[in-house]
Amino acid sequence: MGKIRQLDEQTANMIAAGEVVERPMGVVKELIENAIDAGSTRIDVSVTDGGITRITVRDNGSGMDSEDAVNAFHRHATSKIRSQNDLWNIHTMGFRGEALPSIASVAKVTLITSDGNEATRLQIEYGKTVSVSAYPCDQGTEITVEGLFYRTPARLKHLKSGSYENTLVQDVVTRFAMSHPEIAFTYRSNDHEALRTSGQGELLEVIFSAWGREAAQNALPVDFSDYDYHVTGYIIKPSLTRASRNYMHVFLNRRMVRTYRLYKAIQDGYEDFIVKQRNPMVVLNVEMDPHLLDVNVHPSKWEVRISKETQLEYLIRDNIRETLKNALLAPVSELKKTAEPVHYSELSFDMDNNLRHPYAGEEKKPVTMPVQTQITVPVQPEAVREPEVYTAPEIHKEPEKRSFPEMTVIGQLHRKFILCAVEQGLAVLDQHACQERVHYEEIRAKLNAEPVMTDCLVPISVQAGNDLVQRVDEINESIADLHIVFEPFGRDTLLVRSHPLWMQEIDEEAFLQDVLDNFRNSTESKYARMEKKKIATMACHRSIRFNRSLTVEEMQEVVRQLALCENPYHCPHGRPTFVIVDEKELTKEFLR
Repeated sequence: MGKIRQLDEQTANMIAAGEVVERPMGVVKELIENAIDAGSTRIDVSVTDGGITRITVRDNGSGMDSEDAVNAFHRHATSKIRSQNDLWNIHTMGFRGEALPSIASVAKVTLITSDGNEATRLQIEYGKTVSVSAYPCDQGTEITVEGLFYRTPARLKHLKSGSYENTLVQDVVTRFAMSHPEIAFTYRSNDHEALRTSGQGELLEVIFSAWGREAAQNALPVDFSDYDYHVTGYIIKPSLTRASRNYMHVFLNRRMVRTYRLYKAIQDGYEDFIVKQRNPMVVLNVEMDPHLLDVNVHPSKWEVRISKETQLEYLIRDNIRETLKNALLAPVSELKKTAEPVHYSELSFDMDNNLRHPYAGEEKKPVTMPVQTQITVPVQPEAVREPEVYTAPEIHKEPEKRSFPEMTVIGQLHRKFILCAVEQGLAVLDQHACQERVHYEEIRAKLNAEPVMTDCLVPISVQAGNDLVQRVDEINESIADLHIVFEPFGRDTLLVRSHPLWMQEIDEEAFLQDVLDNFRNSTESKYARMEKKKIATMACHRSIRFNRSLTVEEMQEVVRQLALCENPYHCPHGRPTFVIVDEKELTKEFLR
């Protein structure tokens, strides 16, 4: 008897702090969410030493009176929900009532707040209230957090350098600015302004401030929906990619979350347009009925559960793919970097001192034309046109469906590239990549329309597990387009007696095991991706190689076949099939 005891409130708060507040980034996230829930239109964030030494979040929201200011630091005290039924209809960022008491248990916290009638200053040091007093201030709330984890050294030693923590904090502030472009955000690190947005409700402006001019210029607006979900935002053209997926921002009802299945859906949408091991840049907000979204999964609120998640995956994947197909994706190269005109009007605040985000768009490598060129076809001079004046893209304009640019073959360069005249200037086609795309689509269409099947002399057996054997009918229905039929054999084995002919050149058993694993994980066969690598290899072997001279008729046929492709802008491996050298840049090179 007497072994089980009730923990005191301070200890319970410190345990909760381990889930809610892992590092300074978590503190900033929780405080900004409270500021948004308070109806703020301006939020200023300032950190010192990456937030390890000091964090200050100031807003102009509704504020609190003295009683609410004190009660806010009691565990599970919240103004967001009243009963358990409210958990299924959450419209606010916060609702658990754990953030402030958890933060106050591991740091020194100073709260200054006013609801317009009463102003209060509250000080708490590591869970103990030091003072509560009247304090003159404007309406809104300012919270300062100092000495984070100083009395919990085991947690403090796991923090990294101040510069690293600052990177994480700035990323969180940037995500809030993108999910709430109608709120003006300012972020300062060590008294140095790193991010500022105007709060004018323009997402493209926030992308420009956070990711740089190049990302904003290559942004494509998206707006698509079904019965349950409405998705809006911007996707960046595949000519601009990143090595990590930290630039795929998905917000659910404006809430930042980590949802790897939706990240995978975005990557699948870009699959035919970017090379392997590169990731797209995307900002998407998904609006849905709160009943479809369970945010009460983890105290940090990064993890959520989505009803009909597979439906949302298909919606995102298919519409991103369709948007990219309908946009002109041929990259435009510049002979050298020159001063560019300003394409965005001045905002209502001074932007001169703004810093670029540390992950701002990378500059493209300049494309230089070789001095010695081999032209196998004489060039016919064309009438000189005046350079066109470039205009900035409209922010809310839907991407127009564009046809393949009209090309006139000029000649061949170094037996590798086909040169064509286009309206913008000079198109340089990679003859091997163009043929790869043509043959890839031909082979894929043939396999899908009339698959050549072969019977196995000895049936292929795959260890599947009893759970999948019982679901064999579901599996066969899911992979009907793969033209493979599984048959039960014993308690935990499946047999395949025939398969498409192209599978003879791969490890059939390993491939079929992958099919079952994909079904177990997502109930989708991913047929297109499973056969894509094999088809791409077949197309590569059949394509025109480098260092092969082509006649004018052959080059014209390459261009004609490419224009008929579903995706003429990228080879099966995601590399561009051609680039365009802008005529204006050529004109500048000749000092005209």
